[in-house]
Amino acid sequence: MLAAVVQGQKGWKVTYSSDVCVSEGSTVEMRCTYTYPDPQHSRVEDKFWFTRVEGYRYVELRKASVFAGRLQESCNRNSCSLRITDVRQSDADVYYFRFSTNQYKGRFTGEPGVTLSVKDLQVEVQNSNKLQCFSSCRLPDHSSFIWYKNGHKIYGNQKVIYGSSSSADSYSCALSGREDFPSASVCVSGQTCNKLIYTDRSICAVKGSSVEISCTYNSHSGSITSKFWFRSDRSGQSPSQPQDLRTDVQFTGRVQVNYTTRRRSTLRISDVTETDSGQYGFTFRAGGFEWGRSLSGPSLTVTDPDLQVLVWTYSTWPKLQCFSSCRLPDHSSFIWYKNGDKMNENQKEISAYSTSADSYSCALSGREDFPSASVCVYGETCNKVIYTDRSICAVKGSSVEISCTYNSHSGSITSEFWFRSDRSGQSPSQPQDLRTDVQFTGRVQVLEAATGGSTLRISDVTETDSGQYGFTFRAGGFEWGRSLSGPSLTVTVLQVQVITSTLQDSYTDAQLRCLSSCSSAARLSYVWFKNGHQVLMEDGSYRGRVHPGDAIVCALKGRENFKSASVYAPDVPSVSVVPSGDILENSPVTLNCSSDANPAANYTWYRDSHPESTHEGPQLVFSSIQLNHSGLYVCAAVNELGKRNKFVSLDVKYAPDVPSVSVVPSGDILENSPVTLTCSSDANPAANYTWYRDSHPEFTHEGPQLVFSSIQLNHSGHFYCEAENQLGRRRSEFVSINVERKSVMIMKITRLTLVVLMLIPVFVLSLWTRKKTALIPRSEWNKPAETLESEPLPDYENMTAAQTDDTEEQDDLV
Repeated sequence: MLAAVVQGQKGWKVTYSSDVCVSEGSTVEMRCTYTYPDPQHSRVEDKFWFTRVEGYRYVELRKASVFAGRLQESCNRNSCSLRITDVRQSDADVYYFRFSTNQYKGRFTGEPGVTLSVKDLQVEVQNSNKLQCFSSCRLPDHSSFIWYKNGHKIYGNQKVIYGSSSSADSYSCALSGREDFPSASVCVSGQTCNKLIYTDRSICAVKGSSVEISCTYNSHSGSITSKFWFRSDRSGQSPSQPQDLRTDVQFTGRVQVNYTTRRRSTLRISDVTETDSGQYGFTFRAGGFEWGRSLSGPSLTVTDPDLQVLVWTYSTWPKLQCFSSCRLPDHSSFIWYKNGDKMNENQKEISAYSTSADSYSCALSGREDFPSASVCVYGETCNKVIYTDRSICAVKGSSVEISCTYNSHSGSITSEFWFRSDRSGQSPSQPQDLRTDVQFTGRVQVLEAATGGSTLRISDVTETDSGQYGFTFRAGGFEWGRSLSGPSLTVTVLQVQVITSTLQDSYTDAQLRCLSSCSSAARLSYVWFKNGHQVLMEDGSYRGRVHPGDAIVCALKGRENFKSASVYAPDVPSVSVVPSGDILENSPVTLNCSSDANPAANYTWYRDSHPESTHEGPQLVFSSIQLNHSGLYVCAAVNELGKRNKFVSLDVKYAPDVPSVSVVPSGDILENSPVTLTCSSDANPAANYTWYRDSHPEFTHEGPQLVFSSIQLNHSGHFYCEAENQLGRRRSEFVSINVERKSVMIMKITRLTLVVLMLIPVFVLSLWTRKKTALIPRSEWNKPAETLESEPLPDYENMTAAQTDDTEEQDDLV
């Protein structure tokens, strides 16, 4: 619904949409239509939304860093809209629309504007344990909720829940998806529960300034044993064990924590930088109780200066103020510019002794690279140059455009050109036109607009094109000054960095970041691609699964053809053995492992049968390889996105050992019996065998066995074998073969039998003698021994004689 309000005379009018009430974290849209007299002969030169500061001074929203990435202005003919996402409490204000035409005094601001109300969520205690998440503004349809008890996230997603009735417990709620904007914690019973309430939810600060983050807290038991501030979004930090900022090396010497007797704590961070941007939190312990860390804390945004010159003309001389929507460093000093030339002023507010031809700009001392836009004090036709962007980021190899609008009060411009204000060896008073600069030959094009606009286009940019650029013009005796800093161009090569990763069996959960050397002031938007297909992520971070073979790249939005290098898990490694071919014992051997991976892979070698044996690095070197080094080896290539393995087998080759020879059967060898001689030797590759006979050089036999199926007497002799492979030859000891006739063997058996038979009577006699001796009375042991004449045993003598005859007969047969 639009509420028309006519302002002024002669057809000037702005019609606004109705006032808006939303909860924090919402998206809001305000609309208006406008008309002006004589549209056939006049044109709109500028239009923007703003909020007022100190009466008639105003702040252009599109130049305010507090809205960076959250604000979108769009117009279609005479209808304009203002869209703000992620609405914060600090956004509550009255929003106005202003436009100007090329008519004399053709500026107009519509009243009464659109009032934006931002209301916090509240927990309403309806009885002892019935709780409702409530807002005085209308909430989105079908909203889902998140509930917290004593800072811990609890189960329940409804608008109404039933909680504890304990006087120690507090509750808070948030809209699902807007967890950064929870309600304040409230006690269910009484006012002495455990609770924590932050003063501000969103804080903006300029780089180099000091910032304060505050909260109030209470312990039900009253006995607090510890309390501290921490970064809740700190990567690599365990959520259950946050680090006290006072011990964090990033904040060394820059953090101060103040406590008051009224349970109030203030964290003060000095000299803030962009890396300090993030989510902060406070916690305390009291006995066995600890305040939870699920409840979101304040968000700090650190940015470059976003200055504006506010003009106050309701005095004898106009007053100018250098204003920032973010907190500026304490005791800041300022620099002022008039028509592009530096002035001798350093205060935040100055008086302007000027004419309608003059424009003014300001900057923080030390941050001259981020001055405010130039503004006219009287009217809109002053001399001025306004750059479209202050910080520009371009990917190497792409084309970039640097634009500005400019105006001459006299209207008679005689020359205009772009230059490099930071070019060494160049006189500041005589800058060189880039169209004549040899560094930019063939790469520069200047596009002029009929309405006082100029665009410098540089193609195929390189890192050497990074620097400060400026625009100037001459009109009669006037020349736009060159002290006022122009846009800064940074030419970068995009890189994808792995922030966190968790390796699973078949994929990796990863968080990636698109890195550039560009300042955050460039307000970049990113595009992500996975395997060539764009994914639905437009911020600088990517979160998702990465499988083997996946390739992920990022690009700047609008510069999708100039992507970063891909990141991906390792490919299956390639393993090589040097030298190639056979691996010889005692020779030097190197195993090489390589894998295509980004980030580069780290390599680890393992041995299959020795899991405790590992080696780090792409090479596994054996200076003198041994037999026990043979086996199966695996190379593992690992990076943050995955792990792949490759196996390689090592087979160490060596010459034969001294062969061993065995004879089967063992013992005496009888004529006509089967006999096998076997030769064996440890060798790799396996040895070939050859048999030789000492007194018969013509005798050879190939193979590990020499077989006699029916051995003969003439086979007696000395044999040996040789084992040979490509690496060497070794010879065995001699083995003697003595073939005997069967008759001789029978005689040997007979002799053995006779000897055994002779020994039997002797054994019997010995036993008899011992028995007889045992029967003699002990009293007769001492009697004198009688001399007895022994008679020979006829049987034994005959046996001996017979045996002797047999032996002589056997000797004759041999």
